[in-house]
Amino acid sequence: MEAKSTDGIRVVSDYPDVFPDELPGMPPDREIEFEIELLLGTAPIAKRPYRMAPIEQEEVKKNIDELLAKGYIRPSSFPWAFPVLLVEKKDTNEKRICVDYRALNEVTIKNKYPLPRIDDLFDQLQGAYAFSKIDLRSGYHQLKIRPSDIPKTAFTTKYGLYEYLVMSFGLTNAPAYFMHLMNRVFMDYLDKFIVVFIDDILIYSKTEEENEVHLRLVLQRLREHKLYAKLKKCEFWIDVVPFLGHIISKGGIAVDPRKISAITNWEVPQTPKKVCGFLGLAGYYRRFIENFSKTAKPMTSLLEKDATFKWTADRQAAFDEFKKRLTTAPKKFTVYCDASRDGLGCVLMQEGKVVAYGSRQLRKHEVNYPTHDLELVVVVYALKIWRHYLFGQRCEIYTDHKSLKYIFTQNELNMRQRRWLELIKDYDMEIHYHPGKANVVADALNRKSYANMALGFQMPPELCEEFESLNLGFLSHTTVAAFEAEPTLEEEINKYQKEDEKLQEICESLKKGEAPDFKEDERGTLWYKNRICVPNIDSIRKLILSEAHDTAYSIHPGSTKMYYDLKERFWWPGMKRAVAEYVAVCDTCQRVKAEHQRPAGLLQPLKVPEWKWEEITMDFIKGYNSIWVVVDRLTKVAHFIPMNTTYSGARLAELYISRSVCLHGVPKKIISDRGSQFTSRFWEQLHDSLDTKLRFSTAYHPQTDGQTERTNQVLEDMLRACTIQYGTSWDKCLPYAEFSYNNSYQASLKKSPFEALYGRRCRTPLFWDQIGEKQVFGPGIIEDAEQQLRVENLKIAQSRQKSYADNRRRELNFKVDEFVYLKVSPMRGVRRFNMKGKLAPRYIGPFKVLEKKGEVAYRLELPPSLSGVHDVFHVSQLKKCLRVPEEQAPLEDLNVQEDLTYTEHPVKILETSERITRNKRIKMCRV
Repeated sequence: MEAKSTDGIRVVSDYPDVFPDELPGMPPDREIEFEIELLLGTAPIAKRPYRMAPIEQEEVKKNIDELLAKGYIRPSSFPWAFPVLLVEKKDTNEKRICVDYRALNEVTIKNKYPLPRIDDLFDQLQGAYAFSKIDLRSGYHQLKIRPSDIPKTAFTTKYGLYEYLVMSFGLTNAPAYFMHLMNRVFMDYLDKFIVVFIDDILIYSKTEEENEVHLRLVLQRLREHKLYAKLKKCEFWIDVVPFLGHIISKGGIAVDPRKISAITNWEVPQTPKKVCGFLGLAGYYRRFIENFSKTAKPMTSLLEKDATFKWTADRQAAFDEFKKRLTTAPKKFTVYCDASRDGLGCVLMQEGKVVAYGSRQLRKHEVNYPTHDLELVVVVYALKIWRHYLFGQRCEIYTDHKSLKYIFTQNELNMRQRRWLELIKDYDMEIHYHPGKANVVADALNRKSYANMALGFQMPPELCEEFESLNLGFLSHTTVAAFEAEPTLEEEINKYQKEDEKLQEICESLKKGEAPDFKEDERGTLWYKNRICVPNIDSIRKLILSEAHDTAYSIHPGSTKMYYDLKERFWWPGMKRAVAEYVAVCDTCQRVKAEHQRPAGLLQPLKVPEWKWEEITMDFIKGYNSIWVVVDRLTKVAHFIPMNTTYSGARLAELYISRSVCLHGVPKKIISDRGSQFTSRFWEQLHDSLDTKLRFSTAYHPQTDGQTERTNQVLEDMLRACTIQYGTSWDKCLPYAEFSYNNSYQASLKKSPFEALYGRRCRTPLFWDQIGEKQVFGPGIIEDAEQQLRVENLKIAQSRQKSYADNRRRELNFKVDEFVYLKVSPMRGVRRFNMKGKLAPRYIGPFKVLEKKGEVAYRLELPPSLSGVHDVFHVSQLKKCLRVPEEQAPLEDLNVQEDLTYTEHPVKILETSERITRNKRIKMCRV
């Protein structure tokens, strides 16, 4: 019922002081005061008043007089000033002043106190049949402003400058502060029988009698805190109530028809701003709009940066569709899901009535998903957004993708599907096939039929009969990849599993059907999926960790590689942490591994000698003095060939043929640095006859061949570990290093190089049992091996590496015939020309750009004095010339060397000082 007076209204009549005709003066002091925190360094802002018609000026004067009488404002003399506007009140034709605080809001630090989600508020109303609604009277004026912030609210008019003593409309943090106040007042009632959104209060109950009790508690709380409501806008004991733009009833939640009319009468947008406004209003009701994101896509494309605004037929259709869908709803039941390349869509229905719609556009990485995964994405999406409805209850999922019915019994799942299946298993649900034409969520998608292939290929019938007669079976790549534990070790594990209390608790749960991820084999050994459960016995776990880290067949891999190798066969709680701790305390690793952190400690230079040959340094290199590293860019398989730098071109050719060509054939392209061995005429003629293209890195930029550079770093760490632990020469450790490297997990491949090359894991002493000993016939095994080489993994890794590197780089381009300077002092490993002193030039030139080589390299026109320097340089070594090229300094005076280096000479530091700026300290030296 709606009331104009408290007389005769039960419960309400006991609280007439809560419903005054006007607010009784200034609000009391509260625990919360409205504060305006400004950005550091903000100066007072003063704006001119807006021009108004005489009749509007009269309204402004009337409002000022009323606010002065109530004590809400007072005259101001501070330098702040903001203009006022007149706006109409919702329930009357009267106008009130509203201060334009936009300039103040821009420099105000935003209060992060959260406003409740409208969806979450409505979800609390399940099962409610009786409602009462209370609307506070001028709620903002019931909260004081902190005294020090009062001058910041000053507004200017024809009649003078005034400032607010109470919170005003238009201030950016006003909703957050008032929401904070209301939450403190009703904290113990929230989520029980009351919903509060700023100054709107909704009391919900299962019966009218219960609602009466709840209403009395709320009114008593309002009285205690001297908060006042507007009786005219309050309603009590009703079964249908408008709240926050929706209609609430015992039958559910619906769109407010008054709000729908604003959309159905909306004119066709003519600007991106108006499109954004329409979508914002329609989006408020997206829970009632089927496939909101998909329908809005033609319109949202107009909001993209630099998009040309053109109102096409498909956009008009989307615009009309929104108006139509807000007034209609399908009449089916349960959860219907569908997915397409345009987006995801789902609808939640109960007893033939729509509860909510859900939709969104595909994310960038999802566009590449196969159809099966895309249809599974929308199921997971529906379960996530409606978890509060579906969790703990039986639910039916309908999809037009038939194979999803068998997701729970599918043997081969990729990592993405396994992750999703873990989430789906939390729900008591069943997936049903629903033909596309009968699916109420979206139209049927065009699909291709895929054969059901167990191993990625089909086998001829006659070959199947041959396999049956031989009693042989297929091994999938996941089965081949799984390491088998050494029998004696597995027996020890089986023995001590019986003594591990936690594992025995899992066994008991397994018998009750409460541990679906665990299983026992015929010997009673407990397994987690396809990984044996290792008991909490230090000797067993240390043995496994030692074999995977310390032996000559592993050679101290990092914690990530070691973990991925072990997790294929072993499991125990906290295994990843145990691996990381084992590697972290390994003495050999601590002595040889590179530290990928900023160097610690300030530079402490040695004392400069006072005379020539007073102090000297020495070093020795014996035996083999070089290692030839050959790496396949796709599989990452590497060969490490010991050699001597004095080897002739013919000797190198012999090594190349015997160690690479004989094993893998003639390559199409070789990438290397510009070492003399690789640029010799003999080497070029050899590969010209083999039809192999040679590609070289640009001058002084070894990052071009980053694959080999990274492999070299790993190899050096391995050899250091070998020589320290086994006390032998590095050339004898080289075969073990090659074996370990090729069998270590590679993040970019998601497997080891050996497995990428041969399609199966390599046998090692730790996991030796029967790997690769079963035979497979037919050409299909080749296809299976090729499928394991996931080229997309490399592309993803390269994209990730490029994104990371580009964050710290900038794009730089030059045009042909432009002039550039050439860097001679790179940031790392300073190199200079043979000149005395610290004032030698960092760049030489300028030189003319002759052509662009690739994306980031340029060929320069070098003078005769630099004839020994390769004329192609990476862009990082160049700087644009902004002066006349004729002013180039003669290179002869600089004594340029072919390797672009010169000797640095020490200088004596006479005095040091420190300059302190606003953000940093700068150390300065006088020399």
